[in-house]
Amino acid sequence: MSERKNGLTYAAAGVDIDAGNALVDRIKPHAAATNRPGVMSGLGGFGALFDLKAAGYDDPVLVAATDGVGTKLKIAIETGDMSTIGRDLVAMCVNDLVCQGAEPLFFLDYFATGKLEVEAATEIVAGIAEGCTRAGAALIGGETAEMPGMYAAGDFDLAGFAVGAMERGRALPAGVAPGDVLLGLASDGVHSNGYSLVRRIVEQEGLTWDAPAPFAEGSLGVAFLTPTRVYVKPALAAIRAGGVRALAHITGGGLTENLPRVLSEGAGAAIDLGAWTLPPVFAWMARAGGLDQAELLKTFNAGIGMVLVVAPDRAEALTDLLVEEGEAVLCIGEVTDGVGVSYTGGLG
Repeated sequence: MSERKNGLTYAAAGVDIDAGNALVDRIKPHAAATNRPGVMSGLGGFGALFDLKAAGYDDPVLVAATDGVGTKLKIAIETGDMSTIGRDLVAMCVNDLVCQGAEPLFFLDYFATGKLEVEAATEIVAGIAEGCTRAGAALIGGETAEMPGMYAAGDFDLAGFAVGAMERGRALPAGVAPGDVLLGLASDGVHSNGYSLVRRIVEQEGLTWDAPAPFAEGSLGVAFLTPTRVYVKPALAAIRAGGVRALAHITGGGLTENLPRVLSEGAGAAIDLGAWTLPPVFAWMARAGGLDQAELLKTFNAGIGMVLVVAPDRAEALTDLLVEEGEAVLCIGEVTDGVGVSYTGGLG
């Protein structure tokens, strides 16, 4: 009779259920801090419940969005700084939701890694919770997947899922017409797109993430990990004040490709590039990478993270409101007859 082999365990295969349980315990306070009207159950169940009537809706239409952070994750991994990447994840989803006229209600995250490091994962989820708080959304669930063999040591991936609502008949865009004014809200930097090109430029310059940033105080890694701005609360305030006809989140594709997504058929946009100063981070990348203006405007936000299309007679009042909400607001152009985005002047 042959000897029995030692019994295998899930932990021996590389999956630590106890670490996963410890993470859930660690992140519960962060999730609880995001509670808002409508939340019926928190973390721990097989699903999370949300009551739309308790959230104040009579005849709601649900709006959903999902996104990730792209290769910006590589900078977080290589620097070991996980403090802001969760905010990026939330912002990329909720900023899209508000462009439809929806209020973000709740958020779920998916975190996958080869070996779960509880401290790092807790820091990431804490950042997600902070992003949810800034958006007024509740963090009501998620999934942590430990998958040995799928990811190299230290690597991980993130995905986010946001659900929002609006009353029926209030969807945006609506009524966009030539003559409407384009109000640009300043970005906080590169946000979360174009990072494959960012990383190529940094590599080409022979720099490391701990090198001093050529365009700002502090290290290059800290500068490029500046989180995506969450525009939700100011945008919702503007929508509720009246006169907003569309919003465009300026992510991959830049102004060139994102503005046309919210314009009515046969309408275009004329943008005055002299209306704002190109932030130093973009000016440095343009010089270091030899990027022409068209490439810069199509790959990055170039300093404008969100555009509101507003009725001409509401532009001044909405500008004042957005400034009161803490935004830097610039009148960058107007809606025109024609197709596509045209530029006058130059970025400087």
